Amino acid sequence: MSRLPLVLLVAGLVVLPFYAGPFWLQAGLFAMSAAVGAIGLNILTGAAGQLSMGHAFFLAVGAYSYVWLSAGSERAAGVELSGLGLPTGLAAVAAVALAGAVGWLCAPLAGRLKGAALGIATLALVFVGQHVMYRAEAVTGGANGRAVPPLELFGLRFADAPEPPLVLGVPFGGLEQLWYLALVVLGGAAWFARGVLRSRPGRAFNALRDHEIAAGALGVPVARLRATAFALSSMYAGLAGVLLALVFQRTVPEYFGLALALDYLAMIVIGGLGSVGGAVAGAVFVALLPSLLTRYGDALPLVAEPGGPGLAPAEAARMLYGVVFVAVLLFLPTGLRGLAARLRPPARPARAAADPTPATPKTEEQPA
Repeated sequence: MSRLPLVLLVAGLVVLPFYAGPFWLQAGLFAMSAAVGAIGLNILTGAAGQLSMGHAFFLAVGAYSYVWLSAGSERAAGVELSGLGLPTGLAAVAAVALAGAVGWLCAPLAGRLKGAALGIATLALVFVGQHVMYRAEAVTGGANGRAVPPLELFGLRFADAPEPPLVLGVPFGGLEQLWYLALVVLGGAAWFARGVLRSRPGRAFNALRDHEIAAGALGVPVARLRATAFALSSMYAGLAGVLLALVFQRTVPEYFGLALALDYLAMIVIGGLGSVGGAVAGAVFVALLPSLLTRYGDALPLVAEPGGPGLAPAEAARMLYGVVFVAVLLFLPTGLRGLAARLRPPARPARAAADPTPATPKTEEQPA
């Protein structure tokens, strides 16, 4: 019975492209790609207890690696752009692996630092990445960014076509095809993370988070475990970066900045640390809020179009989920996951099995 809401949710997501317009499909794609990255950060911070504020850097590694590996050499906006021209499917896999390798190289930071010191050190990665993205114009395209080659997989081209194929009378363009790709990727990422957290590595992550010295005394390889968590989280971020690049269709350095790093930290705190479902819920909340305010901001007070009198939708969204962030820390430490657990009706106690042996009447004890 508890699986019924999940089944209904998945069924709704499957049929949504047949009824929703481009706005809702694009907003949903942003939310699903953000959920993949939030799951990876929750493994690192929520399960393993390592504060990381450089998640945006690894998203950029995944996005730009995919573009550089799949695009060919060309000239755009007066800049000579380089590329390897690999098949896009191979380039996507290689981009995820490259993000994990960069995370593994950064793992010594986690081995030597912890807590706020580790958060500040990983935050420096964001600024280093911004500098590289603006300066390495041959690879990144500089401030103007670079066009993203559409993914081609199993004979399917995930991009708009002059005559899109019809499915049950509905034209399936690039957004509709990317929707199902992102849905499969998110489901696989959530299933794998759930398996990791419920298995022996997940218990070791929790032991490392709760008491590092005791975990080391029990034989847990602390340094190797930290590096594994960092690399796994970086691979999730790289996968989210590839999805974002495919949805945006252009990589821009400005997007992968400090604001995105703080967004991901808000996602896992609002959703609930250490939980896959909480990471997905927090990502959906944080990712959809700016889009909804942009769409329906005219009906809300103090929200106006960018450049007009009042708050821009992005600013209003950050202020709103900033308030939610503080409220969660003060009143709901377990996040949206804990709120859902409180609202769930209590399970009915199982009825005890009947004892086939008939009860024997008590008799008074005879005096000796």
